[in-house]
Amino acid sequence: MTSSPAVRPVSFARGAPSTDIVDVEGLTQAATDAFAADPAGMTGYGTAVGYPPLRQWIADKHGVPVDHVLVTNGSMQADAFLFDELVTPGTAVLAERPTYDRTLLGLRQRGADVRLVTLEEDGIAVDEVAQLLAEGLRPALAHVIPTFQNPAGYTLSLAKRERLLELAREHGFLVFEDDPYVDVRFSGEPLPRMLELDGGAASEHVVYACSFSKTICPGIRVGYLVGPPALIAKVRVRATNTYIAPGMVAQGIVHAYLTGERFPAALERVKAALAERVGALDTALRSHLPEATFRRPEGGYFLWVSLPADAGHDVARIVTEAADRGVAIVAGTDFLLEGGENSFRLAYSAVPAEDVEDGVRRLAEAVHAARG
Repeated sequence: MTSSPAVRPVSFARGAPSTDIVDVEGLTQAATDAFAADPAGMTGYGTAVGYPPLRQWIADKHGVPVDHVLVTNGSMQADAFLFDELVTPGTAVLAERPTYDRTLLGLRQRGADVRLVTLEEDGIAVDEVAQLLAEGLRPALAHVIPTFQNPAGYTLSLAKRERLLELAREHGFLVFEDDPYVDVRFSGEPLPRMLELDGGAASEHVVYACSFSKTICPGIRVGYLVGPPALIAKVRVRATNTYIAPGMVAQGIVHAYLTGERFPAALERVKAALAERVGALDTALRSHLPEATFRRPEGGYFLWVSLPADAGHDVARIVTEAADRGVAIVAGTDFLLEGGENSFRLAYSAVPAEDVEDGVRRLAEAVHAARG
């Protein structure tokens, strides 16, 4: 008896780029350049606000004074510091439905009163936000992932960005603009950040977070906050008490890479690869899962798939059946407080285009097998 050949695994689960689209050679050179240019800064403790040249680069990018910026060990660290500062048990927080599972976890761990607001294809339902406010809800902040949202891949429209800011000014809450995917747009026209719409350096209602995980590589673990200096100063105290200083080596390498010659071309290669992969995913889903509904994103890493709600789908069984076929996905229920049994998230960032079609074919088999 001969054994069947091993099935090549395909993971649509992890939001990370495959190694072939990371500029390893360029990062290696950036590390050498960073140590040569600033050995004392790279090898010392530094301060909690981050590596000074990178902090200044970020401030220049966003057109704000440097005291508006704090550089962290990844944007998740930035999120954690901000939540620790603003959220206590019972604090009302608005977030999208669905939203990033780690956001939900972080808010619930702090005892937040999380109010999930419907996520539409053009972003959070601002009319629903307005209704909650009219009913007396007084949130401390609204967490939104405005560009190529995780998990849905949707982008908040300009009109909704402006309306959300109007509501924030009127009702006195902060908009937490969590924006790690903004620079990996591969089609369509870019939109202004809400930080910019609120006045940039004069903004009082937006705290902005971003990361270099998507534009350089996730292993570098460098993110940042931009916000009102009084709030950033409070977060700085938390950062000092947590780790004295973030990783100067990683931040120095990021700065050397950003200011070197290779970064622009490397970013274009990343965006071209993502565009090819999402195109293959779109075609494969339409071929193998024609009953599925989804919106093809214009950037980012993720695509949200919904199956007919009245067809009795159970995403937990789909996940299991897919795993049996060597395909990994993430259940929609992971991104919600309730519901999502007929949905799942597909991350295309780590799947080479030539593997997408076979992965979706096996996924479709899993969907049909899960229905029995």
